[in-house]
Amino acid sequence: MTVTREDIIQALRTVEDPELFKDIVTLNMVKDVKICEGAVKVEVELTTPACPLKEKIRGSVIAALKQVPGVGAVEVDLSAKVRSMTDQKNILPGVLNIIAVGAGKGGVGKSTVAVNLAVGLALQGARVGLLDGDVYGPSIPTMTGLAIENPALRGEKIVPFEIGPKEHVIKVMSIGFIVPREKALIWRGPMVHGVIKQFLEQVDWGDLDYLVVDLPPGTGDVSLTLAQSIPLTGAVIVATPQEVALMDARRAVRMFQQLGVSILGVVENMSYFVCAHGTEYDIFGRGGARNMASTMGLPFLGELPIDMSIRMLSDSGDPFANFATTGASQQRLVSIVQALAGQISIRNMTRPAGKPLQVDVTE
Repeated sequence: MTVTREDIIQALRTVEDPELFKDIVTLNMVKDVKICEGAVKVEVELTTPACPLKEKIRGSVIAALKQVPGVGAVEVDLSAKVRSMTDQKNILPGVLNIIAVGAGKGGVGKSTVAVNLAVGLALQGARVGLLDGDVYGPSIPTMTGLAIENPALRGEKIVPFEIGPKEHVIKVMSIGFIVPREKALIWRGPMVHGVIKQFLEQVDWGDLDYLVVDLPPGTGDVSLTLAQSIPLTGAVIVATPQEVALMDARRAVRMFQQLGVSILGVVENMSYFVCAHGTEYDIFGRGGARNMASTMGLPFLGELPIDMSIRMLSDSGDPFANFATTGASQQRLVSIVQALAGQISIRNMTRPAGKPLQVDVTE
């Protein structure tokens, strides 16, 4: 029996993306079909290289095609192309997704999470940038191991610094590269607004799949400037489990929602501690952020333990090493990165495009 392309397409209409809940043909994920004497080769384009369910999709495609009479061998070629929620022109036309990482209060590990999200996405094959938006307490230079020096210029554009191996390079920019390490920035809101706008408009970010923005704690000028200036894909909220931190995390959630920014998920940091003998201690009351996400109807991306190796590698500026081991933290980091990539794909495929919010900065 001769197998036709239409037979294959009809079979693929029964394969549903497990996160988007639509079939892969409707989602325009089937890019090529080749048939030769009953052998079928299909190219399926995933919505992110960090897709955590790629092998499940592969298996579902093979199973569906095996049901077609006349089909023998089946080969599935998986590729990936990150999609954006908007095709509109903005001040960052080459950046497909902008993810703000925020927290209601300081000291919860927000910058640590932001850096590791950027590294994890890059290691999955995405083009990634990292913007340090915490102008009052810039910690990205330390965590990335970059020297304090003025960035170069390319024409009228600022050239971001780069970290990581060539195939997984991350572009990085921070006010910490410009001011002395111990200098206090005593700036009013309009000055903060100006420097964030400069880092968005005048840095040569090039083409990126994801730009991760590490926000300062609280609900102030930087978050408002981002929401005013660019269509954010969404925000990640970082919190520790205890109620005193969760109170401020809820305020951060409400701030983003008021600004029209979707919440991509919640990360519980310092969730627990594992001692040298393997005993787990819930120092801050494990599960608080998960419960907060559940009650507020938000995705929960995962939890991270108190891990000395993460602290040491952050201080020494070697975040890629967090993903080079096989410990519990490495697996949890990969899981959180994949969960975030999945939420971004869901956001882009199921919701209308966002627009910069017009809000008076004096409000």
